[in-house]
Amino acid sequence: MTATTIRSELRFILNGQDVRLTDVAPDLTLLDWLRLSRSLKGTKEGCAEGDCGACTVLVGRLSPSNGLVYESVNACIRFLGSLDGCHVVTVEHLAGGDDRLHPVQQAMVDFHGSQCGFCTPGFVMSLYGLWMQTPNPTDQQIETALQGNLCRCTGYEPILRAARSISSYGGTQNDPLLVERETMIARLKALGDGARVEIGGERQRLIVPASLDDFASVLEASPTATVVAGSTDVGLWVTKHMRDITPVVFIAGLRELKSVTVADGVVSIGAGVTYSEAIATLSQHIPALGPLIARIGGQQVRNMGTIGGNIANGSPIGDTPPALIALGASLTLRKGTIRRTIPLEDFFIAYGKQDRQPGEFVEAVHIPIPAAGENFAVYKVTKRRDEDITATLGAFRLALAADGTVAAIRIAYGGMAATPKRALAVENALLGQPWNEKTVEAAMAKYAEDYAPLSDMRATAEYRALAARNLLLRFYLETTSSAAPAQVSRYEAA
Repeated sequence: MTATTIRSELRFILNGQDVRLTDVAPDLTLLDWLRLSRSLKGTKEGCAEGDCGACTVLVGRLSPSNGLVYESVNACIRFLGSLDGCHVVTVEHLAGGDDRLHPVQQAMVDFHGSQCGFCTPGFVMSLYGLWMQTPNPTDQQIETALQGNLCRCTGYEPILRAARSISSYGGTQNDPLLVERETMIARLKALGDGARVEIGGERQRLIVPASLDDFASVLEASPTATVVAGSTDVGLWVTKHMRDITPVVFIAGLRELKSVTVADGVVSIGAGVTYSEAIATLSQHIPALGPLIARIGGQQVRNMGTIGGNIANGSPIGDTPPALIALGASLTLRKGTIRRTIPLEDFFIAYGKQDRQPGEFVEAVHIPIPAAGENFAVYKVTKRRDEDITATLGAFRLALAADGTVAAIRIAYGGMAATPKRALAVENALLGQPWNEKTVEAAMAKYAEDYAPLSDMRATAEYRALAARNLLLRFYLETTSSAAPAQVSRYEAA
């Protein structure tokens, strides 16, 4: 086996400039580096937790097809160590050499999309990322792109008017990132030397593995290292909880963890696949997962966060585990060269404890596609609809026998226990019984055997218990009625 080459230098491109750094703290955020080391003050800190969007920048990376993809991300929780081989674009890069504003900026000016101005660069960058991909977006596309950007001044309507009008100020064919795209692709390819990046010593190490096998080797040798994929959770460990996360292994650039395949009725997703990368395939094969993913954070969070990371961190309020447990998903874990596959529900043992050995990591999740005639639904309950953390989330998969009795059912919840957890007592009360309101109401009493939820800032225990029971009733009503669904978006209603 050929020895892995080790490079002690982080390499990426900032706007148009090559950057090479040999002294990088493992927990240094892109936002702090831009403002403190490069004096690029257009990128702002508002919340420092990926909620407000004031820190939005674009990060370009080479796709497996060797194209160049730009995505909006939150610089406040994106670590500098995750950017090896990437192109970082800040609001300062939009201005042309002739002192004219970029079409996105000019539209914001003309339609009065900025008042105090603090949030404006973040809005500009989110709209820029959308405009490059979709020059004439629908209102729904605009609002989706801006889910992760908050403004206290404008009421949003001036920003929406500006977004609808960007292309009237100039076409994307003259945009700097499009004009220089082929040159940038060549520059990024030149940075990809296939080496492992190691900076610092002892606990203050920053490691970017060269490959999946190299990652397995690194983690086996350093089992206490913090593995960072999207940093949408780990970023808050640093910015809000001041935790020491060193040493850190950054895996966002590992292409072997980016695969999404569909075979034999199963969708297999690599642990490094982001929500944005997975949503199209999951929406196609398991439609109920599309709206769920669309409510996870804002666009910036979905561009960074990974389904594998959502599973691996073991949070009891993670959005994807209950849905995947209800679907009967399994998990591939790897340590060194050894792999094992377990049911996803068995991965979660207790609060903060998962069935993962030292040096072992989540490699992929395998999700069975419901058969024709089966019913599957996911319901997320939050204080506000978009960009909010779950109070409780219920997922249901149902197969009925020819006589209308329950042949198979799986029910799982998040936010109701110390881990994502199945409602086994409720399932047993339903199994083999007629799928009718009397059966469902009797089964609702069994929730007390499955869950003893806690009260916190998101919901009281009583509210969670009531909501959980009512979600089962909602599922029953939606599977037995031909009427319109209980909830539609305003776009569908229109």
